[in-house]
Amino acid sequence: MLQGNALLYTVTLLTAMGFMLIGYDNGVMGGIINEKPFQTTFKHPSDSLLGTIVAIYEIGCCAGALVCAAVGEGLGRRKSIMVGVVLMLAGTAFQAAVSSSGPMIAARVVSGLGMGFLNSTMPVLQSEVSPKAARGRFVCFQLSLLNLGIMVAYWVGYGFSFSSGAKAWRIPVALQAIFQVPILVLVLIVPESPRWLASHNRPDESLQVIARLHGKPVTDTDVLMQHKEIQDAVMLEASIGSGSWKELVTGRDDDIKSRKRLLIACSIQFFQQIGGINALIYYAGNFLALVSSSPALLAGGLFTWFFVASFIPWFLIDSLGRRKLLLSCIALMSLCFVVETVSVWKVQTAKSKVAGGVATAFLFLFMGLFTTGFQAVVWVYPSEILPLKLRAKGSAISTACNWITNYAIVQMTPPALTALGYKFYIIFAIINASFLPPIYFFYPETKGLSLEEVDLLFSRHHAQTFDQAAEDAKATTNHFEYGNGAAGVDDIEDKKHAIA
Repeated sequence: MLQGNALLYTVTLLTAMGFMLIGYDNGVMGGIINEKPFQTTFKHPSDSLLGTIVAIYEIGCCAGALVCAAVGEGLGRRKSIMVGVVLMLAGTAFQAAVSSSGPMIAARVVSGLGMGFLNSTMPVLQSEVSPKAARGRFVCFQLSLLNLGIMVAYWVGYGFSFSSGAKAWRIPVALQAIFQVPILVLVLIVPESPRWLASHNRPDESLQVIARLHGKPVTDTDVLMQHKEIQDAVMLEASIGSGSWKELVTGRDDDIKSRKRLLIACSIQFFQQIGGINALIYYAGNFLALVSSSPALLAGGLFTWFFVASFIPWFLIDSLGRRKLLLSCIALMSLCFVVETVSVWKVQTAKSKVAGGVATAFLFLFMGLFTTGFQAVVWVYPSEILPLKLRAKGSAISTACNWITNYAIVQMTPPALTALGYKFYIIFAIINASFLPPIYFFYPETKGLSLEEVDLLFSRHHAQTFDQAAEDAKATTNHFEYGNGAAGVDDIEDKKHAIA
């Protein structure tokens, strides 16, 4: 039976394969939709229809996330992942086999439903088993693999662009299964999240899983400390009704600000998509065609850089912190869009090669800033910020916000580019700048805090700054590798005797 680091790394491999799948799915259509084989199979779809074929996947993802919000907490983390990967396998086979736009749209909806389950659940599972001091780095590892998936998708699309016939797009689509099959195998090996077990009246199983993650016996003090902390959090949230739909929709917010925390989780996912990243990822070929005679090759280089840049936050997210990364990188991202607007204007009006080079350089810079300061944080922050009883629902709802906004951006990008030209980019400059005030005033720093300590941070923030509350949260508890114990020594000794 896996335990200790071997178990932790197996869970990380499971979630990492899921993130690679997210990346590959995000990138695969962008690598094939502008190529002749795809255009021929689907009879040269209009900009509107092409936008629907690409973006309907996001509608499926949104619907899957909402279904997961309703049933995911009852199913648990493992079963939710199983449901998601089975749906995705079916959707992949369906996509690779169709030859007209209607069935392709249906197939992408099915795949999207599965991704909605995976995307809602995997960050939660990872955050609930990762040691708090390195939780950000574990998610950054997944982020790098997400970007690796995008990079692989674009290079696969580029490689098959030299092929003739429908196989040039069918094989890249079918290759999604390379990531899906290992997920199905690994989810059968790993245990359920200890925090989910504790919140569903299975404390003994929770204790066993915590011990396995530590690689220590169930009587070990560190194991018992973390177990008691989780149990205390479960009892606190049960006593105040945290996580119930009624409490979220009606009445006042509870004592640990569950509703406010849900709004923060949803807003950061909304910000990520409305800022324009997927307008660039899905339609990089369209943009690069303005400034290069080899847009497919340049797109491959862009997403290779996107993957390489994703290693930068590995060294920053748990030291510099979430807030500073967000604020500094988003400010520079807004500036990048200002430069893109001017550069694309010069390209379109004066055919300036220099402006084309500047536009390309700042596109590379934007992608590096996005993965360093925004993409890294957005996958770790919602799961950190949400209380335990709300974590599955809240993660699913925030993920639905991500996908429905993604859909809107991807659907409107082709006609907007045609209608607005260079003016399209100034919109995103303004939107990105508008993110800075709410992040500055309402987003707390969560680096170095256990998931349970975040409850303390929010329960006290009305009287202190978030930074001071975070320091106090750390100071009031002892630090252990996987969590902080609030239990007294006598409590732990009593429990040791009970287990013995």
